[in-house]
This record gives sequence, C-alpha cells and structure tokens, in this order.
Amino acid sequence: MDARAIEPFLTAIGTVMPGLGFSSVRRGKMSIGETNKIASRGVMVVIGLTHQMRGNIAYNMTVDAARKIASTMMMGMPVASFDAMAESAIAELGNMLAANASMILEKRGTKLDISPPTVITGESFASTVSNAQRINIEMFVDDIPMEINVIMV
Repeated sequence: MDARAIEPFLTAIGTVMPGLGFSSVRRGKMSIGETNKIASRGVMVVIGLTHQMRGNIAYNMTVDAARKIASTMMMGMPVASFDAMAESAIAELGNMLAANASMILEKRGTKLDISPPTVITGESFASTVSNAQRINIEMFVDDIPMEINVIMV
C-alpha cells in the first residue's frame, strides 16, 4: 500500500479533531494487519471508499473512548451511556474524517468517494474486510485511544 494513501487519513484527524474541541492529537504505533479481520474494541465506524481508490476505513475504539469523544463533540455534555445521540456523534465523526481525507486526496488529483458511515457496536466480534492489505494506526486524541484501519484493494 502506498504511504501517500494513508497520510490524508492521519492529516484529517489532525485537522478535524482540534476543530471539535480536542487539544492534542498524536500518533502511536503503526502496523500491518496480519489478517483481514478487525477485532472490535467496542465501537467501530466503517466507511467504504470508491472511485480511484477502493477499500474501507474503519475507526475502532472502546465504548468509553466513544463516550468521551462524543461528549467533547457535544461541547462537554455528559455522555453516561453510548446511546443514540452518542452513536450519531461518532458516526458523524467518521463521516467528517473520511470526507476531509477525501478532499485532501482530491486536491492531489485522486478522486475518492465515501459511503455513509456504518456504526457497529459490541466487543465480541471481528469485522471481515476484503482480502487486501490493512494498515493499523494507533491514535490518541487528548489521550483517548482510537485505532484507524486503512484497507485498500
């Protein structure tokens, strides 16, 4: 997988998250996924990628992380449970991140269309992605852990 395909997704987090009220964004470990299965941490947002690049982006986080992120997105409103409002906020976050990466790629001459986000919850599942290379990137947003999986066919 070309590193130029991954960088816009990292740049998007660094651009979008501060605009939502987060003060720090840092990258953790990056690795190549050994299988085509992504083990859920509790909340996963999956977005399809089509046009000149094909694949998926999956944002994966714990329920606690999703609640904290949703709370910050909603200007500090307490989020006691991962309810419909929190789910909607996390879905929109995935949409905003993927759309921002798409715009970065388009400015560089690569057309990318994204699907609406799908939010999957639960800790006892693994999402099967296409038989393609998967890059896993650990991110920390105000020290809240979040995993990004970039899958390109």
